[in-house]
Amino acid sequence: MIRSLYYQSNGTLRTDLKPEEFPHAIQERDSLLWVDFSDEAPEVCEPILQKFGFHPLSIDDALQETHSPKLDDLGEYLYIVINYMHLNGDGKENWDTEVDELDIFLGPNYIVTHHDHPLPSLDSTWAACQLELRHLQEGADHLLYKIIDNVVEDYMPIVERIDEAIDMIEDVVFDRPTPKTLGQIFALKRVLLAMRRILLPQREVLNKLARDDFRVIDFKDRIFFRDIYDHLVRLHDLNESLRDLVGGALDTYLSVVNNRMNEIMKTLTLITTLFMPITFVTGFFGMNFFEPVAQLFGWTSRQAFLVTMGILALLPGAMYIWMRRRTWV
Repeated sequence: MIRSLYYQSNGTLRTDLKPEEFPHAIQERDSLLWVDFSDEAPEVCEPILQKFGFHPLSIDDALQETHSPKLDDLGEYLYIVINYMHLNGDGKENWDTEVDELDIFLGPNYIVTHHDHPLPSLDSTWAACQLELRHLQEGADHLLYKIIDNVVEDYMPIVERIDEAIDMIEDVVFDRPTPKTLGQIFALKRVLLAMRRILLPQREVLNKLARDDFRVIDFKDRIFFRDIYDHLVRLHDLNESLRDLVGGALDTYLSVVNNRMNEIMKTLTLITTLFMPITFVTGFFGMNFFEPVAQLFGWTSRQAFLVTMGILALLPGAMYIWMRRRTWV
């Protein structure tokens, strides 16, 4: 889908601009054009992007390749790559996350965005521009700030859900951990690692926008990009804290499992020890050489049987009391 917003110098807003009108629209310096390419084939997008005069390598990067966040200054325009993460799973047991790329071309009075999948933060910015023209009146660089700011804000719901999931896992770990719990811990580690790979280079991109001198960015708008940079710094710090919590949950899980295994082995050893005297008594009285001959007929009498049964019943209890006194139990 190709859509466009064209704010003219007389205060009117057009949303029906055709691709062949784009080169003429950007010639009016007091206007602002925003063109968004979403899920379009490269052969459709490439001729339109060429009309803006973009470098072939930048067009190829935007349409064909996947990059980490970066910023290229090409004089008349900036080529910016921003990554965003969205959660496909339920955020409780299923942490199916996907990282996609948002390509942005920023010129003096235009912005061109390209993405392969729906981007809710971009859609919300698009709707806000249609409702309040002031977002378009403040220039292309300020519109860039709004787009990136909304993209960065979408990380917070994911961070909050990860925090809630860690709290739930910590409760489960101390209650009754299962192999499923271990799978959830490693899933969270993967999500946080993927987020860290995005935040670090993206923070450097915003640092350049906030501090370097670019022809298409007004000096007074640098403070807005510095604000986004501060948000990314906080997100990175939160990511590091959550990774520490996940690592602590993993260590706790392993400790609890080992303690449970020790308790199981202790119980099995106790059972074996309790029944060891019984095994000896039954084995002794089951020897084949005890025959009812001479004066040994009493071994097979009812009284001997009752005494033997009493020993079998009382000996485990006596062994248990003895081990309690030795603090083995």
